[in-house]
This record gives sequence, structure tokens and C-alpha cells, in this order.
Amino acid sequence: MPYIRNYWNAIERGEIIVGDELKITLRHLLRETEDREYMNSHNLYFDCMESYSRIQFIEKKLKLFEAPFAGQPFRLELFQKAFIEAIFAVKQYDDKQKRYVRKYQQVLFLVGRKNGKTPLVAAISLAEWVCGPMGLKILCASNNYAQASILHGAINAMREESPELERVTQKNIRGIYFGNPRQKSKRGKFSMQNKGSIEKLSAKTGAKEGLNIGVGAVDEVHEMEDDRLVMPIRQALSSQNEPLYFELTTEGFVNDGYLDKRLAEARKVLESDYEAAEGNRWLIWLYTQDCESEVWTNERSWQKSNPGLGVIKKEDFLRGMVDEAKGNKSTRAFILAKDFNIKQNGATAWLSETELAALDGKTFDLELIEGTVGIGGCDLSESGDLTNARILFVDPENRNKYFVTMYFLPEVKADDNPKYREWATKGFLTLCEGGEVNHGDVADWFWSFCVRHRCRLFRTGYDKWQAKGFVAQMEGYSFDMEKIAQGEALSNDMLLFENDLAQGKIYTNDNPMDRFCFANTAVRWNSKGTRRQPEKLRGEVMKKIDGAVT
Repeated sequence: MPYIRNYWNAIERGEIIVGDELKITLRHLLRETEDREYMNSHNLYFDCMESYSRIQFIEKKLKLFEAPFAGQPFRLELFQKAFIEAIFAVKQYDDKQKRYVRKYQQVLFLVGRKNGKTPLVAAISLAEWVCGPMGLKILCASNNYAQASILHGAINAMREESPELERVTQKNIRGIYFGNPRQKSKRGKFSMQNKGSIEKLSAKTGAKEGLNIGVGAVDEVHEMEDDRLVMPIRQALSSQNEPLYFELTTEGFVNDGYLDKRLAEARKVLESDYEAAEGNRWLIWLYTQDCESEVWTNERSWQKSNPGLGVIKKEDFLRGMVDEAKGNKSTRAFILAKDFNIKQNGATAWLSETELAALDGKTFDLELIEGTVGIGGCDLSESGDLTNARILFVDPENRNKYFVTMYFLPEVKADDNPKYREWATKGFLTLCEGGEVNHGDVADWFWSFCVRHRCRLFRTGYDKWQAKGFVAQMEGYSFDMEKIAQGEALSNDMLLFENDLAQGKIYTNDNPMDRFCFANTAVRWNSKGTRRQPEKLRGEVMKKIDGAVT
């Protein structure tokens, strides 16, 4: 029985759990391999010979090379066999070549981390190099040489683990080649007469044009901001009768990057049930969750993004990471993107409604800060945004954080939000005459507050933007100023604030403008999901975040 049918049967029996997006692909493949009327109308032919030969090569000739499976035969799981069969067994008649050729020539493979995607594609590439046509050239590519070397190194490691392959192939600094240098006179496919090769390419490499390859594999697509790497590779396949192009990845953190656009195109094909013209030769193999809530409530659903769970990927490890993610925002974003393929982007609010509610009713008496030392912070603007001045005082005994703050806005902008004039009347907002904020008013507020409450500021932080005059005035009041980097430099500060908020240590005197700014703040992660910074929620130009920044 074909592996695709076996895989589908296991899904229907409930033995294997997959998401709705992969089900669309599998139902389409069943139509292409079993529905005679559909196959005839689309000039399709199902032939397992090539897929079976690649599967046999992988399982009989290749060994795994990384702990804890190093040295063990490469035993393919059912989902991996179905994947290989989908690539190599579905044939479509080509009028120009007057023969049946492999239908799927582009493959988008999205799967959670540590499910063996790189070893699998490495094994398929090596199998095609050996079992495919003579002179086949394969290119492993990624964002940099270190990443490209992971896929290329996996191919070479499996080559070295096979005594038969090691005898008839060689590796040098440029790549992997056929032939044994000690047998230069030998002829045939497994000799130096075969000019096939396996090389690697980085996005940072210049002169990518002029390539001529039969198989291209691009790893870690989620980090790419555009198609500068992939387009030369796709064009380099244009002279081949049966090219094969892989894009393998997990979800990532780059907003509006190449993967976002590619997935948007892929989902249009899935919505049309593969009838869209652009999906004719595109195999879309997505291991994704159907919703985020099931990640937290249904462990069985984890298999939707992690087909190797329990065999390749350890269940206990993933369970521990999910438990940690429930109380840690940084871990949560990383786990959702990398383990469950749920995109984390700038549309994601920083604080939940439950967390925001922790600010409500947290008041304090200003007598607490009389005669103490605080830290100042200021986010300046001219006309478009709010300007915010803030002072932080810390209780040395219980480590509570007490904030006093004043917002500033040009009078001409007062009607941009129906709440602005109300907040000004209640003393939370100062409206400045004219069309811009007077930075002198901001410096005066710091000075007058400190004089009135007999407190001092150890330092006052400021953003460098348009701050020269403001700094001069503050220094004229004898304040010590310190320039503060923004962007990803605020990543750790966001974590510290979250921890204090969770412990009930943040007191803003029930300031509605503070709550307003926090509710408008989203999170943008760097491409690796390790650092973050605050930004406005997308499409919410009129909603300000200046109070959250300070």
C-alpha cells in the first residue's frame, strides 16, 4: 500500500494527529494517486519506483550521525516516507518533453524544530545525488555559511558514515564530489567522470548568478527579509528537466519577511484546494496548529506541529518548555514560533488584559517619596506623539516601584483623542500652546516636582532624538543626564517590568494614561527570537506608547 494512503489511514484512525493545512495537501495527493478520473483529466501517473528506491537507499545505506542516534541506521518514520513518496511518485505528462516527469518540483516544508527536517532533506538530497541522473549538482543555501554548513555538513556526515559512499566520493573545501582520487582512470557514474557536486551558498555571497543546479535546498527561510538568495537559486534550476527545490523552515520573528509572503501564497493555494495555477508544481507540506489555545489545553495536538514527537523529539522536554512558557513571555513567544509554528509578530500585544488589570487601583501617598532619591526618564516628541516625563522611586524595604509622571501634548492635537481634554482637566496631561511640545515645560516639571517634594534624581535618562535643547535645560537645573539606547536594548527591561508587575510591585497611582500606553504596546522580536523591543500595535497610529517606553 502506498505510504500516502497508509499515512492518511493512520490519521483517520486517530493514531496520528495532523493539522487542517496538511490534511488539505494529503486529500489532494490521494485524489492525484487514486482517483482515476481526476488523474486522467490532469495527465497524472502514480509510479512508486523512484520514491521506493530513494527510501531504500536512505534506510539501507545511510546512518544517523548526531546523539542520541549517532551510528544507527536511518529508519524513516511513516510521515517521512509519505513526504518522499509525494515528491517522487506523482508524475505528470510534459508535452514539451513528451514523457511523464516528476510533478512536484518545489517543496515548502514547515515543521517544528527538532523534528529531523534537516537530516531528512539532507538524506533526500544525498539519495537523489546517488540515485538520480549523472552530473547532478546540488546546492545547500541559507542566510550565512554557518547555517548553510548545517545542511551541507549533514549530507557529508551521512556520506562518511557509509563505507560504500565514502569509497567512491570525496570532499574538499569547496564541496562533495564523485570519484576516488586514487582511481583516476575509473569511468562511470561513481567515478571522477561524474561531475556532479554538492556545494553550499550563503546569502552574503556575491555573484550568485550563473549557477546551474538540479537540486536546491534553502534552510532557515524564516530569517530572510527578502528573496535575494532564493531567486538566483530558483533561476539556476530553470535548465533542468526535473528540478527539485526545497524550502525548509520553522516559523520565525521577521515581520513581512520572505517566509510571510511565501506562506501567504501557499495558503491561497490551499484555500483553492491546489487548483490555483501557481500551486500546480508546488508541494505545500505544513505541520501547523489549528489554533493557539490547543497548545495550552491539549497535549495530543502538539503532534500537529511536531510529527516526530515521541520518536525524534522528546515529549518530556516539550512539556517542560510549555510549562515554562506559561509564566515567561520570552519563552512563550519562542516556543509558539519554533515548536508550534505560530507566528509571533508586531501585532501581538505585550501585556494581557489580566496583566493590565494589575495596574488598577495601585495608588500611593506622595509623602512616601518626600526627601528620597529617584530616577528620571523622558521620551520626547515635537507634535505627533505624546511626550512623557516620569520619575521612579523604589522602596528599599519591599522593593515596590512608585511612579509619578506627566504627559505633554500640543494644544492642536488635543482633539485627536476624546479622552485627552478629560485627562488634562484631571492633571495627568499638560497641553502646550501651539503646534509642538515645549521641551522647556518638560524640564520645568522635573525641577518643580523635585523642589515641591524635596527629592533628588540620581540620573535622568533620555532618548537622543531632538534632545539637545532639553538636555541643556536639565543640566542648567543641575540634573545629571544619561542617554539611553532604545530598540532591543530594552528587552531585559521589559522582562524586569513584567516580573515586578506579576509580583504587584508596580504603583502608577491609577494613572489612566499609563494604562492607555501599556495597552497600546506591542512586541517586536529579533529574527532569532532572543531579543525584543516595544512598538505600536500595527495600524494603531493614534494610539501612543510613550508612557510604556519611559
